[in-house]
Amino acid sequence: MKTGAVKIFFVYAILCFIWGSTWLAIRLGLETLTPIYSAGIRFSLAAFFILILMKIRGVRLQLDKISIRLYLTMGFLSFVIPFGLVYWAEQYVPSGMASVLFAVFPFFVAIFSFVFIARESLDIFKILGIVIGFLGIVIIFSDSFSEDITHYLIGMFAIVLSAIMQAGIAITIKKYGYHLNPLSMNFVPMLIAGISMLVIGLAMEDTSINSYGLNAVLSILYLAFFGSVITFTSYYWLLKKINIVILSLTAFITPITALILGYLFYNEQLSTNDFVGSAFVLFGILGANLGNLLRMRKKAIIKEHG
Repeated sequence: MKTGAVKIFFVYAILCFIWGSTWLAIRLGLETLTPIYSAGIRFSLAAFFILILMKIRGVRLQLDKISIRLYLTMGFLSFVIPFGLVYWAEQYVPSGMASVLFAVFPFFVAIFSFVFIARESLDIFKILGIVIGFLGIVIIFSDSFSEDITHYLIGMFAIVLSAIMQAGIAITIKKYGYHLNPLSMNFVPMLIAGISMLVIGLAMEDTSINSYGLNAVLSILYLAFFGSVITFTSYYWLLKKINIVILSLTAFITPITALILGYLFYNEQLSTNDFVGSAFVLFGILGANLGNLLRMRKKAIIKEHG
């Protein structure tokens, strides 16, 4: 395996692990902090960390018209509104159901990429991989379906809308953001998100109940640096390197990571559905990559006998 491919695999794996762990970190922080206000602190700190990294690495903030439009679009449509919708919805929608609903993300990425990006290939292997992976998520969280969903239909709609918006932004960046540095690409949007969510939190939440104990501080720091700076910078770096549909399948892996960490740190039990569903997810991801593997194999054979 070439060095570039190894680096891509490593970054992809790290991305899945950290994003899966953010659910645990958020859960830890929300024990003593209000959600929107704490998210505002998270993204404000993340923007500060990114600014420091930009100074260290000599990365300039790109201020051409396309970049500014992308910054504003990302700030509100990738952070403020989607994260606000999810944080609000999770007050009503069970976390298992929320995971299943957000797992529609790869479907919309596939649809949008097929319609708007000609260079992105969408073959039968990717389609089957998405379907099999989604079935795996449904199996894992099937217990959530036993409840009466009529009480949180609006919350369910909010989560699906968040996934659709995230998919649309991913396609937009893939198509128009090739010239942007992954660090500078995140600075302005996260700053917008941080300030906006702090204002919303102060206006709509009872922040007087917030308690900044060790768990809360560690949660915010982890989410700011690892859960925001590392993940989103890695995500937009990968966006330039691999097929966007393959990248979107991280949405299937992160819930499994969250389950494993919940078992290790919160003594949550793993059921047969968890193992069966995880197997479906892994087979789905393998299936989605099968087309690329076959094409690589064919090229290698042609080169060998050419």
